Amino acid sequence: MDPTLLDTDILSEVIKQHEVVKQHAAAYLALHGQFAFSALVRFEIERGYKEKQASAQRARFAVFCRHSLVLAICDGILDRAGELWALARRHRQPHGDADLIIAARALDSQRVLVTGNTAHFAWIPALRLLDWRLP
Repeated sequence: MDPTLLDTDILSEVIKQHEVVKQHAAAYLALHGQFAFSALVRFEIERGYKEKQASAQRARFAVFCRHSLVLAICDGILDRAGELWALARRHRQPHGDADLIIAARALDSQRVLVTGNTAHFAWIPALRLLDWRLP
């Protein structure tokens, strides 16, 4: 099993203990020891907790993040996301900024992107995808 980068939807389901996702996550942790996700994914989860005023969940998530690899978003990642955005526009593909930044982060770190939204990313050259919602 190759190193992965979790998309927001899958990280949320890991946290919520979605049954099928939980099985994949346990197998992954046994092999790699920690999850990896981008700082943008961290932001998306955090803002959801802040909106709900879920302070206990925020505190648990902070601990979760300390035990995970949270990959930074630097200028190089943003430049690559910009290239993906231009490519998406030319080929009429989905081009949401957050998705493109997450994809660029996965490509840069040479990790498989784990997402339930494979249709958002399937058009991106060289991006490897995996859906932990599938048995």
